[in-house]
Amino acid sequence: MLPTLAVAVVSLILATPVKLFGFSLPEVVLPLTLAFAWPLIRPSVLGPVMLFVLGVYLDLLWGGPLGLWSACLLAVYGGVLASRSFLAGQETRVLFAWYAVCTLGAFALAYLIVAIRAGNPPSLLALFWQVVPTLLLFPVSAWLIERFDDGDTRFR
Repeated sequence: MLPTLAVAVVSLILATPVKLFGFSLPEVVLPLTLAFAWPLIRPSVLGPVMLFVLGVYLDLLWGGPLGLWSACLLAVYGGVLASRSFLAGQETRVLFAWYAVCTLGAFALAYLIVAIRAGNPPSLLALFWQVVPTLLLFPVSAWLIERFDDGDTRFR
């Protein structure tokens, strides 16, 4: 529950209408870090439930279509869960490559859903400025995974 609450609070802080040096805070999809790390750390029923709740939270926070980010987060969770046996114990570079694929896939799914729903594709520049900071959050997922790897005797 602690990572869920931390992600919710930081997402709320980043959603505040503050401008620093003329720039708004980025709309980072923080739950993607959890959607990537949780199936590698310890898959359970609680992970998808919390990701669904966080997705609805983001939809309400950002005013998007309800269920958009829940679907994207659960798609990432499912993709990582399906490739868990391959990813377990891999180097950080391999994990980052898979994180990038999952992140780009989640944003492609979100872009497609929004474009179909609105009948007009969203701005690719705005999408780019949301994808880049989300990709830069990979160290959070890597830290969670390494923390578990260090504590789990199966990986020693």
